[in-house]
Amino acid sequence: MANVDPVKVGVLFSETGTTSTIGLSQLKGTLLAIEEVNEAGGINGRELVPVCLDPQSNPLVYTQLASRLILEEGVNVIFGCYMSSSRKAVVPVIEKWNKLLFYPTLYEGFEFSNNLIYTGAAPNQNSVQLAEFMTNHFGARIFLIGSDYIYPYESNRIMTDLVLQKSGAAKLGEHYVELAATEADFGPIMKEIRDQRPDFIFSTVVGNATASLYRAYAEAGFDPKTMPIASLTTSEAEVHQMGADVAEGHFTSAPYFQSIDSDANRRCLARFQRRFGSDCVPNQCWEAAYFQVHMFANAMREVGSDEIAELMPHVLTQEFNAPQGRVRIDPRNHHTCLYPRIGRANSEGQFTIVREAKRAVHPDPYLVTYSLGDWTAELDMLP
Repeated sequence: MANVDPVKVGVLFSETGTTSTIGLSQLKGTLLAIEEVNEAGGINGRELVPVCLDPQSNPLVYTQLASRLILEEGVNVIFGCYMSSSRKAVVPVIEKWNKLLFYPTLYEGFEFSNNLIYTGAAPNQNSVQLAEFMTNHFGARIFLIGSDYIYPYESNRIMTDLVLQKSGAAKLGEHYVELAATEADFGPIMKEIRDQRPDFIFSTVVGNATASLYRAYAEAGFDPKTMPIASLTTSEAEVHQMGADVAEGHFTSAPYFQSIDSDANRRCLARFQRRFGSDCVPNQCWEAAYFQVHMFANAMREVGSDEIAELMPHVLTQEFNAPQGRVRIDPRNHHTCLYPRIGRANSEGQFTIVREAKRAVHPDPYLVTYSLGDWTAELDMLP
């Protein structure tokens, strides 16, 4: 007799705390995909049921709730985590109990786990393209600002290495601020930037502090036409927080922007707006949270089980027509083939895409074979 029991999955995104803006978008992207799966008949007739917990932007709470999901709720698969500190807090729990985590956030790379699927951008899918674009258009004298945790430290190290490959390159400053940093905390840094006059500022500031950084920049009277902020983490959600007038002219590198001109993207955005209204702002982390649920569901339909030993071989062969384009999991490193893009924030609170890959770029999380012109790696040319 066919199993018709519901399939419970853990959903672990912060609804409160300093990173709740992105966390809520990832949560709602996940819920949209789960609703679509269920409307299409579930997984072989079985309803997909999310067990949603709020880790409050606190890595310790992430650890506790991941254990609760596994030991008390009985889930085998968790969708979750935004900051790298939260991912690293959850990984030991996932590995201890041999469960599966889908992680939908750009990150610093240099990691692999048999229990993880990484659906956000690796450094060769955002940092490499941003370094090439900014140094070619503005120059290679860089000033770095980040939040005080692992992702900014590692991303700034990578960006520095990339930029210093250029002639005339120089690192003019590097500063880190607490996650709850206010506009006043950026004041002394703006004074140093005024003295140093870099060609561009690289931001790995996250959460609510992002708006404070850009407002401090605007208050200092700097001009993005000549010295913009370039970021991997400033999305439409942060632009909405700070205001389009503050963000306009600055750059972000990401696989997904709302402004992607495709039927798949427009349909997904329309469905999301009908379901959740305009309170939540779609962004690159929202999109990865959305498509990874469908990849999981399709894999489980093939095998009929969410036990990792049976499920993982099918997950590793998945492809999906995501809003950014057709994405696929690379079975060699558990990361995802994505489409790098550079967007410039415009007066409407969106990003004008100024450069984009026409083919998916293979993930190279250890930066083994990248080049600063890595925009065109073809999936069908991979070994």
